[in-house]
Amino acid sequence: MKIYLVGGAVRDRLLQRPAGDRDWVVVGATPADMQAQGFRAVGRDFPVFLHPDSAEEYALARTERKSGRGYRGFVVDADPSVTLEDDLQRRDFTINAIASDEATGRLVDPYGGVRDIEQRVLRHVGPAFVEDPLRVLRAARFMARFAPLGFSVAEETMALMREVAASGELDALVPERVWQELRRALACERPSAFLRTLHDAHALGPILPELEALYGVPQRAEYHPEIDTGVHQEMVSDMAARLAPGDDLVGFAALTHDLGKGLTPPEEWPRHIMHEQRGVKPLKALCARLKIPAEHQQLAEAVCREHLNVHRIDELRDATVLELLSRCDTLRRPERIARIALCCEADKRGRLGFEDSDYPQGETLNRLHRAALSVQARDLDTTDLQGPAIGQALAKARIAAIARARRG
Repeated sequence: MKIYLVGGAVRDRLLQRPAGDRDWVVVGATPADMQAQGFRAVGRDFPVFLHPDSAEEYALARTERKSGRGYRGFVVDADPSVTLEDDLQRRDFTINAIASDEATGRLVDPYGGVRDIEQRVLRHVGPAFVEDPLRVLRAARFMARFAPLGFSVAEETMALMREVAASGELDALVPERVWQELRRALACERPSAFLRTLHDAHALGPILPELEALYGVPQRAEYHPEIDTGVHQEMVSDMAARLAPGDDLVGFAALTHDLGKGLTPPEEWPRHIMHEQRGVKPLKALCARLKIPAEHQQLAEAVCREHLNVHRIDELRDATVLELLSRCDTLRRPERIARIALCCEADKRGRLGFEDSDYPQGETLNRLHRAALSVQARDLDTTDLQGPAIGQALAKARIAAIARARRG
């Protein structure tokens, strides 16, 4: 029996980046051998065991053979005769197909992963790459993480990704896995690389058609020097990651704020009147299809519907500001307002030449929200009031508080 550290832990060590979970592969063992040494079996689709002390995952070396449609359509062979090289060959990218003998420090790199790390190239291991459609999404997600380090997708890998997209295999991806990869990409430093990689691979349409529809749609150059709405969305997503690192709630709301521009009739271009209202319908469709968590959907709908109102908050009447806060449910969910402000700031600064501009509207929104929230029904004299009259008195007092905060 031989044990090797594999995958991301080895890759991240070579990249001199903080490593996450460690994964181990065991060569020359059977499930009975593992259990005899105290390992606990947990794998459902293939033999995976938890270490009795560290609880880290140890998987038996295995091969996979395509047997059906989608990323689950594989027959697994974990016979003790499977070699380390066999196991590494089934992996997605060369940078993930490096193993380390922790006893000696020796690297096992049969597919050139170390070279590709040095050259900053994301390259598939072998032709079996096309058998698993999930790898297209993983490539895009890895680019969201590694593009800031200078990585690019190898031309031959991009060609295979386009082959997968053309095959229709992406339709077999279950919503939960798509959301998992999207959510992780939104928490990375460069979400735009996720979008751009899928777009270039002709895979964004099958997976996120609402976002693919933004590419090639022009905007008014005086407001959007980048012109293309798809490029604007890439810039907004990167700005959201800059303003709220690792926050996929902000990332998702920023990602979907302009979906309505994909529905603007071409004869109305480059103007996009009412795009914030138009965007709610495709946003709901996307959320239903991918089973997006309710918290993400609610924040995204608020940002989609209200971002233009936040941009012009200084022009809104005090009563209109209170209505905006109520529609976004921020009086009941006060933690939501800061994220809405960040998403709107990402939209305003996610434009060519505006990346470092100020966004005072965000501070104004937060300040007026605090003022409204400072007034509660218990603070009012409601002795002679009943039912709706109490709510009306509360609204009036909050509008007055907003007015005072503006003057202050």
